[in-house]
Amino acid sequence: MVHSKMIQKIEELSLNALPAMQTQIYDGWVIRFADGYTKRANSITPIYTSNENVKKKILNCEQLYFAKNDKAVYKMTPQAKPINLDSVLEESGYVLEGTTSVQVLNLAETQSPNDTNIIKYDHLHDDWFHDFCLLSNINDRDQSILKKILGNIIPKRCFMLLTDEGGTVTAGGLGVLEDEYIGLYNIITHENFRNQGNGAKLVRNLLHWGKEKGAKNAYLQVIETNAPALSLYGKMGFEEKYKYWYRIKTKE
Repeated sequence: MVHSKMIQKIEELSLNALPAMQTQIYDGWVIRFADGYTKRANSITPIYTSNENVKKKILNCEQLYFAKNDKAVYKMTPQAKPINLDSVLEESGYVLEGTTSVQVLNLAETQSPNDTNIIKYDHLHDDWFHDFCLLSNINDRDQSILKKILGNIIPKRCFMLLTDEGGTVTAGGLGVLEDEYIGLYNIITHENFRNQGNGAKLVRNLLHWGKEKGAKNAYLQVIETNAPALSLYGKMGFEEKYKYWYRIKTKE
């Protein structure tokens, strides 16, 4: 797949995997709102051809975001349109944050795991959500927003938990399958069970679920400062295909 086509493909899969609560299309830009929960669901994704005056568009988007949130956020990739958008945003006072590695793995050579103590749900189950929020330390306000987001996912999904022999939840995560790609999201290991192979075990089982359902490739997104996760995914065979980053401006 041509590099530019791969970027657009994975960005579209990502938009579908974690849907915002509100979405608006503006001259090739996908504008998303989710009551301020996460930059990913509260940002502009400029991946399609843009025709109108870019500075005017930026000002119009600021009005939209500042009416709802205290920040205007762009999710940028090498495929952002127009091609000079990143420099225009920088000149307009937008700071760079959260550079993230987008990585892909071909599933052809992955082996079937024989792990036990795996709990899987094909829908958003209260038990999964409760345990995931405990693992992630998500507060009550954000829990209500996240529950709506996860409940709105259209593609096939797998909500997974990993437990120890005593039934204690050690890790959790989500796989979203669309068009032969499984995306891995919200992979989290309990702080008391890290560096024990639990993250790898969870990922292996999510990949296996995806492969059984027809996935040929997997993708994930990991912030470039997360050295342990980068090391884990590298050992599993994931390779970086591109980076994304955020341009952020705070309301004065």
